[in-house]
Amino acid sequence: MNYTFELACKDTLKQPYLSTLIILTISLGIAACVITYGLIYLMSADPLPEKSDRVLHVQLDNWDPNKAAIEPNLPPEQVTWQDAVNIVAAKQAKYQAASAITWGMVTPTQKTATPFLGVMRATHGEFFSMFNAPFLFGVPWQNNLPNQAQYVTVLSKDINDRVFAGENSVGRTLSMLGSTFTVVGVLDDWHPSPKYFDMVYGAFSKPEELYIPFQIKAELSLPHGGQTNCWDTSLSDNYQSFLNSECTNFELWVEVENLTDISDFEFYLSSYVEQQKQLGRFNRPTNNKLLNIKQWLKYKNVVNKDMYAFFSLALLFLTVCLFNAATLISTKFASTRHEVALRNALGASQQAIFLQSLIQALILGILGGLTGWLLSLVGLKGIALLYPNFSTFLTLDFALIGFAMGLSILSALFSALIPIWHLSRTPIAKHLT
Repeated sequence: MNYTFELACKDTLKQPYLSTLIILTISLGIAACVITYGLIYLMSADPLPEKSDRVLHVQLDNWDPNKAAIEPNLPPEQVTWQDAVNIVAAKQAKYQAASAITWGMVTPTQKTATPFLGVMRATHGEFFSMFNAPFLFGVPWQNNLPNQAQYVTVLSKDINDRVFAGENSVGRTLSMLGSTFTVVGVLDDWHPSPKYFDMVYGAFSKPEELYIPFQIKAELSLPHGGQTNCWDTSLSDNYQSFLNSECTNFELWVEVENLTDISDFEFYLSSYVEQQKQLGRFNRPTNNKLLNIKQWLKYKNVVNKDMYAFFSLALLFLTVCLFNAATLISTKFASTRHEVALRNALGASQQAIFLQSLIQALILGILGGLTGWLLSLVGLKGIALLYPNFSTFLTLDFALIGFAMGLSILSALFSALIPIWHLSRTPIAKHLT
């Protein structure tokens, strides 16, 4: 076996230019497939695998009785202020949190930090536990009762580095939004991809820089970021009028303790909607939606049809590469027929010739896989440079490396199968004359 492997290595090194061309031909097809498959694989990865089936996105149909919010008959993707406040306050799940994007001026007192416009997420304290947000310092605040605003904040690591030079800032104060907030926590690096809890600005947008209690948004009349949808055109300019309206702007998520609790929460939602109907709201037929994280990502088409079309094209390109590789391998093996015939004459069996050629194809496949892996790495880095929002998840993990190597080896063996079969049946007399 060692002798056969040694002969295969020597044959691979013969005609180095031809061997290199075979390796590059295979690697180009592999790289195209790995890059497109890698994008699909990484974009569709479960962002919270330990409990994604128990974390649920809530949708309620409070829309115009004469027209669906989303055709053909889907409820709005977000909820109103009053529904967000009511459902969170009811505490019918293990965790519940509404959230919305807003912004405002941050004016640090430190001389080393200049004022800046901060992008913020107004939310409830259970947001962080629900989504397993990692804390570098401190802890989240507790969910407050409605109409009780606590002036506290959680900072991203970048903001903490910018304002407090990376020190433990828990207990220190930060001036923003015209008020003074106490820092209760600092997040560690946290870039969930996709950003499943709010994809209004794109599935791979960056998380917000600062987090404040949900009620602060109403108390300070903060801007409505993200996506705001209203069907009642009689809405006045008064801020409280917006909060009391049927306008949707707030993401609402809950986490249940067990899968069996989902039906209980569904019953609660139905009861809540019936209660609101008696108050003159929800004039459409009850149409609640509870989607877990995987279902929500599918609903939002995070991996759209174009990506699968690109992968199909990459497979076609790989097929073309395999035909070219098969031609090149045939050329390479043809140059060794005299040597193979001589080995046959000296007693080497067809099985030994076949095995040697198979090992040679295997070597070419491994080298093609390694080269394809390097090209894939360069390609993914290029995509990350062109689309910075993708940079947090575009990595080649062991699964993708294994996919690249396995595909390369199979491709090389497939390309070489017919040339190997012809070579192992080389007539002795024909090639020894």
